[in-house]
Amino acid sequence: MTAELRLPPEPVSTLPVFDTALVSSRGDSLLVVGADGREMILMRAKRDSGSGEMVAVDRLDAAVVTARFRNVAERNGSIRLEFQVIVPEYIRDSDWQLRLCPVMEMSGRTFDMDDIIVTGENYRRRQLRGYEHYRRFLSRIITDSLEFIDMRNLEIFIARNIPGLYALRNDSSYVSSERFESCFGVTSRQAAEHYTRKFLLRRNRRLVADKDRRRRKYVKVPLREEGVRLDTVLRAGNGDFVYNYVQTVPAAPGLRKVGISLSGGIYAEDRHLYTIPETDGLTFYVSSLAGLADCTEKYLTKIISRNVESNMSCTIDFEAGSCEIDERLGKNGEELGRIRAGLDELLADSSLKVDSILVIASASPEGDLKSNISLAYSRALAASEYLSPYFRKLGRSRRDGQEIVFASRSGGENWDLLDRLVSADSLISRNEKEEYRSLAEESDPDRRELLMRSMKSYPHIHENLYPRLRTVDFKFFLHREGMLKDTVHTSVPDTSYMAGVRMLSEHDYAGALDRLLPYADYNTAVAFAALDRNHSALDILSGCPRTARVNYLLALTYSRLGRDREAVECLILACGQDPSFRHRANLDPEICALLDEYELTDKL
Repeated sequence: MTAELRLPPEPVSTLPVFDTALVSSRGDSLLVVGADGREMILMRAKRDSGSGEMVAVDRLDAAVVTARFRNVAERNGSIRLEFQVIVPEYIRDSDWQLRLCPVMEMSGRTFDMDDIIVTGENYRRRQLRGYEHYRRFLSRIITDSLEFIDMRNLEIFIARNIPGLYALRNDSSYVSSERFESCFGVTSRQAAEHYTRKFLLRRNRRLVADKDRRRRKYVKVPLREEGVRLDTVLRAGNGDFVYNYVQTVPAAPGLRKVGISLSGGIYAEDRHLYTIPETDGLTFYVSSLAGLADCTEKYLTKIISRNVESNMSCTIDFEAGSCEIDERLGKNGEELGRIRAGLDELLADSSLKVDSILVIASASPEGDLKSNISLAYSRALAASEYLSPYFRKLGRSRRDGQEIVFASRSGGENWDLLDRLVSADSLISRNEKEEYRSLAEESDPDRRELLMRSMKSYPHIHENLYPRLRTVDFKFFLHREGMLKDTVHTSVPDTSYMAGVRMLSEHDYAGALDRLLPYADYNTAVAFAALDRNHSALDILSGCPRTARVNYLLALTYSRLGRDREAVECLILACGQDPSFRHRANLDPEICALLDEYELTDKL
């Protein structure tokens, strides 16, 4: 006994692959032995309307030809699978429950799908009767704690001994535990425990402890609420039970086919009667517009210059009026370590040769301008002398016998950086920033700094912003070894574009469109079509060279928009340019509709 998987009816595919079910005879020919012992063959015959002769006729059963595969299209990142689960009438019984378990195989992994449960009428009646027995059992459990108290005797006690308190029985006033205790000499809890029916409480506790055992006894097969697609009760009747199963699964990179199989069992209450063997599976072959993507690598033209310049900047703290570098001061150790690491990384490129290093130091504006310019130069010279031993230690101070030149230069007072820092500082008010900007009209830097001292925000600027002005910039002048021309044009892979193409193959169409939109080429049109944005896809395809892929995608897009004539023309062109699209045409439902409606199979 078995159930069956079947594909729902649809127009006959142009490339059918069917089970090999052959037509069989009903046995209308019969070999008999006559009275004289001779063998005779009796067969059904009818008179031929043309010749008048009797012609043998053999009546045949109609063959049931069942397709075991179907082409499905992935659209918008999902695949819709439709199939039928058929339960023959002969394996159904009113006392049975059939549990059918479809399984999906995809990309080498299996996934359990929601079960289908077909329940007989008597089976469900017994199932519900068990729930009713269990409900009656639960109704015997007392949930209101007041039911355990002998209220009648408690009231008699109060009426006889404390009539004043008894008079409050119809009053909604709250009686505190302290007042109750002052009347009785005992607490309200002690009084309640005294008049509690202990036997009733013990009985109730036994019932609560017996809940699980009673549930197992009465509810042998619980009604399932999760992992079930359908739980139906079938009453008496003839004919097969057919359930149309629809499952939507997300598309995955490289997904080419999905297999569906079915197994299950027959149960009578909690007894397993029979294991339904696994049925012949169905196969869904998945077509995706991602397969139309052009994965040809795209390149960008890059201009490479012979001479290379690289800049690095660090903030080094100096003592006031000093040019000595002290790694223990402030964050000097961290900043100098960052510069050394950057130099090491830069010099690790064997194709580059360092010609010279320009060191430019800047100073904060306190003090006179002339002294600050001289101080900045001294600090630049100190930074150059500080880093020279590091180059010699690495053995990189000489290349091809030529010494790397360190040039030192004073950057003077760093007013430009100070202007930016003041403008971005949230602790300085708007009025104070306006006052600072008005001082910029003062051409004499020394006088400008002097006027700043009268500003309310000057202590903050002097303490927090001035130290950030004592910077040291490094400019590295390099050239590419072996390169004679000043510039060379070369091609490099366009990584952003290829990332978009990879997203197409991974069915991330929205992400692919974000990457490919600036290019507005064929792959951009594929992303638009995959997102069902057909007009946008058509606008791009109209300007693309009419290759086989472009013509096929045009046919698909025109078909979606109901422009059949253009769709057929583009499809014929695509199949003429690339015969492989004749097979692809059977995979996309938009093109299949054209094949069937206009009988194009023999014309491609």
